[in-house]
Amino acid sequence: MSQKIMVVEDELSISTLLQFNLEQAGFEVITAMDGRKGLELAEMEKPDLMVLDLMLPEMDGLEVCKNLRQKQIFIPILMLTAKDDEFDKVLGLELGADDYMTKPFSPREVVARVKAILRRTKQMAIEEAAPVEETEKLTIGEVEVYPENYEAFYKGTALELTPKEFELLVYLSKNKNRVLTREQLLSAVWNYDFVGDTRIVDVHISHLREKIEENTRKPIYIKTIRGMGYKLEVPQ
Repeated sequence: MSQKIMVVEDELSISTLLQFNLEQAGFEVITAMDGRKGLELAEMEKPDLMVLDLMLPEMDGLEVCKNLRQKQIFIPILMLTAKDDEFDKVLGLELGADDYMTKPFSPREVVARVKAILRRTKQMAIEEAAPVEETEKLTIGEVEVYPENYEAFYKGTALELTPKEFELLVYLSKNKNRVLTREQLLSAVWNYDFVGDTRIVDVHISHLREKIEENTRKPIYIKTIRGMGYKLEVPQ
């Protein structure tokens, strides 16, 4: 049975182009031309992934994303934006979008990103369904991470992390004291098989720092290694 992709896009030419390329890739595609209709269809159809435009009539993409997450509907979301505005991208990620792309874009890259997100989602489902014999605990200073339980704590207080932030923290924790390039993190956490926009890594690193660093300007956990990437280490 083919996976179902919902495209919420008010520009008919873009919607048609995305639908054609996704169907050529073997997906079943349903479309909506405004945010309110997209939200209604998402609740009814329960697609495997949503390609969601930011600028929509009736209800914008950020509001659609926010409403879905509030309703505990965790459909993976690839957000599209015509704006080269970092604020909108960051806000979309904070509201629960899994990834974003800025227009104009290649339809083939959209298909590649959709496949990458679905592969990662499938792998997460397999890992969550697997029997757990012993709860793994990763400790870095006053940060404690329990990958199987999907929990993380800082100084004993539970951290409120988005799915991507949690995955990134787990990967950094499992590779503590190792310098990891942005490309390595993009491949491991976002499961991209191509050169993607590494700014998405920087955004999530910034979010993590806000939650585990006393002073984000002088981080003691997640260090920036100039010209290379990032390293999670135990504070001295």
